[in-house]
Amino acid sequence: MALFYYEALDKSGKPLKGTIEAADEDMIVQRLRGMGYYPTKVARTKKGMGELKIEELPVLRNILGRITTKHLTSFTRQLATLIEAGLPIMRSLYILTEQVESPMLEKVIRKVAKDIEGGSSLSDALARHPKVFNNLYVNMVRAGEIGGVLESVLDRMAEFLEKGQALKGKIRSALMYPVVVLVVAIGITLFILFQIIPQFVDIFDQLGADLPLPTQFLVNLSNTLRANVWLIVAVPVGLIMIYKLLVKYKTSRYYVDHVKLKIPVFGELIRKVAISRFASTLATLITSGVPILQSLDIVRETSGNEVISKAMIKVHQSIKDGETIHEPMKESKVFPPIVYHMVAVGEETGAIDIMLQKVSESFEREVDDTVNALTSILEPILIVFLGVLVGGIVVALYLPLFEMPGHIK
Repeated sequence: MALFYYEALDKSGKPLKGTIEAADEDMIVQRLRGMGYYPTKVARTKKGMGELKIEELPVLRNILGRITTKHLTSFTRQLATLIEAGLPIMRSLYILTEQVESPMLEKVIRKVAKDIEGGSSLSDALARHPKVFNNLYVNMVRAGEIGGVLESVLDRMAEFLEKGQALKGKIRSALMYPVVVLVVAIGITLFILFQIIPQFVDIFDQLGADLPLPTQFLVNLSNTLRANVWLIVAVPVGLIMIYKLLVKYKTSRYYVDHVKLKIPVFGELIRKVAISRFASTLATLITSGVPILQSLDIVRETSGNEVISKAMIKVHQSIKDGETIHEPMKESKVFPPIVYHMVAVGEETGAIDIMLQKVSESFEREVDDTVNALTSILEPILIVFLGVLVGGIVVALYLPLFEMPGHIK
């Protein structure tokens, strides 16, 4: 398959241009005519003749061509707009190949368009790319196709993605300051251990007296790290590998997520984010027309927290048995009372999607408040921590000098 550049006119005479992958020029001409275009120029691109784009190099592909949530949101919103304007899906997809910023997403869209041209539905074509379009995305599109409201569902999906990205941004910004302070603290500590303490050791040796316990601890730590520099890299890498191994399997991931929810201060923030995501996802699926049992399965897979997922299994079974949603939610002790009470009201009034959306909005506001409170509280605490750390090290270094004035001439 080679990449061809084309120029064509649509039915109204408007000029169009773009690129399509095909075996030869005749196939391009047939494809364009099948789309209702009149081709005026078809030529093999330089890339098709062997030129390689820099973003296609294996080392740089994941960096330059990575598909972000921002790329996916923009694509979803634009596709909804084009379909709402009355354009066929095939034409909409080919137009969007020229609009997307990510080269990898462009390739995926071309493959999706090619599958649709071969007779697949949009949802089936998207399902062939699970790393880009997850189960939630595919099932919402499928519900939109069945209900004849694809553009509305895509708009709703774009809004859902935007909200999720905004929530992640808030959490990231809240954690940025403490992470920077911790990195600075670690950097200063390592500098002192590797550069400053060895110089003081020579002075201590000249004094020839026993060192106080804090000073001896720093000297021993400095000697150990200087003799085993690899520990500085091996310890954090080892911890990361252990964490990744634990979250790889469902059983151990459940206990990791359970511990996360028990972390002081941050555990409550993690819980609120998880509940907001759960409520928003389930509300979006139900509103889009996805059956409730299927919606719960999708929520379980996309919750991002194994504790929530386990609770969803019991909710799923409860509905399957013809019972309520709120009872197993209450019994799980994962959800605060406000959540299952609002779900109960939604079940009684037949407006469970509206109640879930209100739960999501409520917890989003709580996340905002928690993030703002954490930021204002952590700043002075971390400044004091940094001062105590550096000050404690300095005091420990000078203790021998204070305790042995007779040795100083």
